[in-house]
Amino acid sequence: MQPDAGTDDHDLNARRAAERSASFRAGVHAILPALIATGTWGLVTGVAMVKSGLTENMALAMTLLIYAGSAQLTSLPLIATGAPLWLVFLAGFVVNVRFIIFGAALHPFFRHMTWPKRLFLGYFTTDMSFVLFMPRYGDAAVRGTRDQLWFFLGVIVPGWITWQSSSILGIYLGSMVPTAWSLDFAAVLALLAITVPLASSRPVITAMLAAGVTAWVGQLLPLRLGLVAAVAAGILAGVWAERRLKGAS
Repeated sequence: MQPDAGTDDHDLNARRAAERSASFRAGVHAILPALIATGTWGLVTGVAMVKSGLTENMALAMTLLIYAGSAQLTSLPLIATGAPLWLVFLAGFVVNVRFIIFGAALHPFFRHMTWPKRLFLGYFTTDMSFVLFMPRYGDAAVRGTRDQLWFFLGVIVPGWITWQSSSILGIYLGSMVPTAWSLDFAAVLALLAITVPLASSRPVITAMLAAGVTAWVGQLLPLRLGLVAAVAAGILAGVWAERRLKGAS
């Protein structure tokens, strides 16, 4: 008696669904510790948008369309002072130029997808999604698997929901927050809560120190170029430290 092809297809689909679910849950579990800091950062950004003079509708459109806290906060002072539109876009580009590096590193994992789907994933990609994905799959022999895609989705979906929810809450509560409150300090604490747990190896610590020193020295540079220099310095220092450690072993 030959096996039923319909039953085999059903079993195969069930196994694939179980694998997708397990990978998605693994992504959610990986991002959970960072969601409190993400929510705090989003709340601060939402309040900052309203405090800078944007209407609630404008701020809502900004957070939904841009979804980039650093670019949003960089552009707000320029918008408030009436800077030219090209300067606002240039400042946002400079701050987020690191995503070119992220995109190049993630491309081998998603290049088999159509460009609209890659563009969709690009919108949801964040620093944390990149940081959590690459250590897990960066050295994978086979790239572009369902496991990798669904893990990535498990990371980016909760991050997006948390950011947007807290940012929208900040937008509609912004008028109730006293100006004297130190929101900038709260944002710094939120970022520290995200980055400190990542300092788990010598290359990462070296990269953090190099980026921190460069960012501090580059504070006087225009258009937040100090941030770009800090990203570059962190990457170069981390690569150098990792290669040196491998050479010593």
